[in-house]
Amino acid sequence: MAVDLLLGLQWGDEGKGKIVDVLTKNYDVIARFQGGPNAGHTLEFDGIKHVLHTIPSGIFHDNAINLVGNGVVIDPVIFKKELDNLAKFDLDYKSKLLISRKAHLILPTHRLLDAASEASKGKAKIGSTLKGIGPTYMDKTGRNGIRVGDLEMDNWEEKYRALANKHQAMIDFYKAEIEFDLAEMEAQFFEAIEVLKELTFIDSEEYLFQAQKEGKSILAEGAQGSLLDIDFGTYPYVTSSNTTAAGACTGLGVAPSRIKEVFGIFKAYTTRVGSGPFPTELFDSYGETMGRVGREFGATTGRPRRCGWLDLVALKYAVQVNGVTQLMMMKGDVLSGFDKLKICTAYKYKGEDIAHLPYNIERENVQPVYTELKGWKEDLTTMRDPSEFPQELNDYIDFLEKELEVPIKIVSVGPDRTQTIHR
Repeated sequence: MAVDLLLGLQWGDEGKGKIVDVLTKNYDVIARFQGGPNAGHTLEFDGIKHVLHTIPSGIFHDNAINLVGNGVVIDPVIFKKELDNLAKFDLDYKSKLLISRKAHLILPTHRLLDAASEASKGKAKIGSTLKGIGPTYMDKTGRNGIRVGDLEMDNWEEKYRALANKHQAMIDFYKAEIEFDLAEMEAQFFEAIEVLKELTFIDSEEYLFQAQKEGKSILAEGAQGSLLDIDFGTYPYVTSSNTTAAGACTGLGVAPSRIKEVFGIFKAYTTRVGSGPFPTELFDSYGETMGRVGREFGATTGRPRRCGWLDLVALKYAVQVNGVTQLMMMKGDVLSGFDKLKICTAYKYKGEDIAHLPYNIERENVQPVYTELKGWKEDLTTMRDPSEFPQELNDYIDFLEKELEVPIKIVSVGPDRTQTIHR
């Protein structure tokens, strides 16, 4: 059976966790394929808000196996905290949570390296979440990393100490002023390792291959967003993994020919956390309203998100790179009450209008060219059927579908499961 794929099309924070939670009833396996605990997938139902960082967003459903793939990097301390939170809801997570032996571990010294590196950059900071993600992926590609499967080996602590000692020398090299208690960090780390060992480790590529042969339905879940992809994002202000569709193949061991539906999720406007170019960013009352009404604060860091109009140039780019087959528009309710809505349909770049994403989109190189549409006043949060949509919202959706040439199948009008409208 084919594998469906769900990913974000902007700079992350699109609402992927909510949609995975909504779609899980249709799947036997939910598999996370990249990223680390810098992701924050927020789910809200029964009046309770849940935030997941590494565990797949299908964990609250009894029907689905949740798999952490080889492309993910795992911080055992944060993972343990997630498990502790799940235990409050009497979830039998041990029977439905699997971890790839090939997933890499984030060590305490990875986090210190992250902090030291960022501190040494001064004004050139990229806005790292300081979770140790980048240094862990660097060790992975440098062939120095420690993987989950190593925990089953007798000499894994020797490998740990050798790598940690190497990291400490690198931290000293940066000469950055960071305060830390490594002994305390390591005590938490080793305690969390023992909890991790209680879970089931698997050869995930083999597991998924057999699941496909048995006709099981699989949904691959991405983290962050396409514009943060290490290759195709706004480099160097990106994450350290492939957040695009290709990352699902390398992050799970799934053949490209097995991918069927590619669900692309985007907000009705645009947000970004941290540094980096953002052509449609707003610094006026419209941007302030988007941030306030949309509660735009990072689920992992709590940092306020920068807000702006929908960037159709960047969105088209993400749709093309990922081969998106279905679109899902989130937070349509946040735009209620705006008298006018703008959509960036082109960039003014080196004296001409272009409709594709160029190599460099820094503010001095590109200026957004807008198309203006009429806004709507109605409160969308109480609507449960597309027949209730105001005409201006339908016009907004129709315009996007025409430009993107991909159908918008879901419109979200609030954070709860029930505020998810299928078209």
